[in-house]
Amino acid sequence: MTNKKIWFVTGAGRGMGVDFVKAALAAGHAVVGTGRDTDAVAKAVGESDDLLVVKLDVTSRAEAEAAVRAAVDRFGRIDVLVNNAGNFFAGYFEELTPEQIERQLGTLLIGAMNVTRAVLPVMRRQRSGHIISISSTAGIVGFAFCSAYAASKFGLEGWMESLQQEVAPFGITTTIVNPGFFRTELLEPASVTYGEPSIEDYAASRADQLKWWKAQSGLQPGDPAKLAQALIRITSEQQPPRRFIAGADAIALAEQHVADLQAQIAAYRELSTSLALDDPALAGSTR
Repeated sequence: MTNKKIWFVTGAGRGMGVDFVKAALAAGHAVVGTGRDTDAVAKAVGESDDLLVVKLDVTSRAEAEAAVRAAVDRFGRIDVLVNNAGNFFAGYFEELTPEQIERQLGTLLIGAMNVTRAVLPVMRRQRSGHIISISSTAGIVGFAFCSAYAASKFGLEGWMESLQQEVAPFGITTTIVNPGFFRTELLEPASVTYGEPSIEDYAASRADQLKWWKAQSGLQPGDPAKLAQALIRITSEQQPPRRFIAGADAIALAEQHVADLQAQIAAYRELSTSLALDDPALAGSTR
């Protein structure tokens, strides 16, 4: 392969991360596969001369820095970072504890920032690199029972969109990926934590939400292996997309959100556009 790249994938022990590692290796790239349990990562992705398995809890800045050093010591560079490590605290905002919300933000938002902060000096020296962060449709639209998860994904997107402008001068590209429902382990007990019932007002709707979410596990329409192949294609493009909405269900949600946003703009356009100072020339005046 003439354009072999070094991938760095977080959350490589289960879920989409396993597919990302396998697809990159199959395409002829080298991969640093990371996870909190290195045995689980090694068992999930197999062995290869082009694979380095490294321990990494993304909530630890020290482990992020150590993992990046290990990657550079082994392969000399990092071309593609995939911020994939994740978990899911599901429940109504009032029933999720502050600690659970902090853990959600700590993994999905601060964790991705920790790893990216460690990788960026490498990519800046190279004057090249591609940062991919796995978001969600919950990074575009909020959903009941997903308040903590959506907050972390909305935060991830605002950070990534800002980061894109900061690092573009150094030849570094970024992509936000918004998957719909893919058949991963996100809804299995190892990944999802449900808020404890504590408020009677939510009891009936909570029961419906729990029934729905638990029924989705194993029935999601998206194929993670195909998403992995899509990432291989995206990373090979001269100008990768800043956003990739993955799955027909995700596209439908995004298009509905765009239509809703346009309707909200139109409904209050007159009021919104009436808010300027009457005499713009006086905007900076103290008189």
